[in-house]
Amino acid sequence: MWILRVKEKFDAAHFIPNHPGKCKNLHGHTWKVEIFIKVKDIDKETGISIDFSQIKKDLREILPDHKFLNQIFDFPPSAENISRYIYKKLKEKGYNILKVVLWETEKNGVEYFEEI
Repeated sequence: MWILRVKEKFDAAHFIPNHPGKCKNLHGHTWKVEIFIKVKDIDKETGISIDFSQIKKDLREILPDHKFLNQIFDFPPSAENISRYIYKKLKEKGYNILKVVLWETEKNGVEYFEEI
C-alpha cells in the first residue's frame, strides 16, 4: 500500500463568531493544506496509482481560495471545521482519504481524520 501526499495553499478571510479573543475580528490567512490518500494498486504500465495533477485539480476545486469563509460556509469557519469540510469533499470525489492537515499559521494547525 501507498499513502499519497499532496500539499496546496489558499488565501481566505474569516472571523470566529463568539470567540473570546481577537479571532472574533475579521482577519485572513494563507492556509496550507496537506492531504493523505491511501492507495492499494498502481497501474502496471505507468507505475502510478493516481496522477498527482488530478489530485491537485480536484483539491483546488474544493479549496475556498480568496473567499470570505463566513459567507460561504454554514458552520463557524474554524480550522477544525474547514479541515473536516475538505476531508468530506475529497471523500465525496471518491478518494480514500486518510486525513487532512490544515495549517492556519506557520505554528498552528489541525489534523482531521475519521475513526478507523
